[in-house]
Amino acid sequence: MVSKFERRKDTVQELTESGATHVGRIAMIIAGAVRDVTREIGDWISDGIEMSEASKRAQADEGRTAGRADSDGEPGAGESEPRT
Repeated sequence: MVSKFERRKDTVQELTESGATHVGRIAMIIAGAVRDVTREIGDWISDGIEMSEASKRAQADEGRTAGRADSDGEPGAGESEPRT
């Protein structure tokens, strides 16, 4: 026959093992969520950088286009025809 002490020891052992398993699973869920959130934040920042670079390229292109129009004697960007 199993003693009262041994039954209690077995119960504590089972509860501890079960708790460790559940805590491990929860930690994996949290780690996965942190990884996913970090990835999304990184993608969002990358999008912002790409938009900023595209804006700079568009401004530079606009400047080159305006420069060509000025050298042709035509009004450039933001300029109007001279009033007579």
